[in-house]
Amino acid sequence: MKEVIKQLDKAFENRIRLGIMSVLMTEESITFNDLKSALELTDGNLASHLKALEKKQYVEVEKKFVGRKPNTTYRATKMGKKAFRNHLEALEKLIAGNH
Repeated sequence: MKEVIKQLDKAFENRIRLGIMSVLMTEESITFNDLKSALELTDGNLASHLKALEKKQYVEVEKKFVGRKPNTTYRATKMGKKAFRNHLEALEKLIAGNH
């Protein structure tokens, strides 16, 4: 069981980061506002968790302007998707008792 627990990624222990990655696994990319709305978070709360995932290189950000309005979109990186899948597999092993 200790080996399976070691496979869990601390980046996904927080429910908000788990939610962010869950959304990004199903969407190619998503705007900050759409992600904020989907997870029902404040700007600051979402931004801080996205920053933590960016530091781990699990999420990448693209900032551009649409007309005169700033538009920020996020997508999961290959490394982020792999880390998230590994985290979910470890959870499944724990639940199934396959350790």
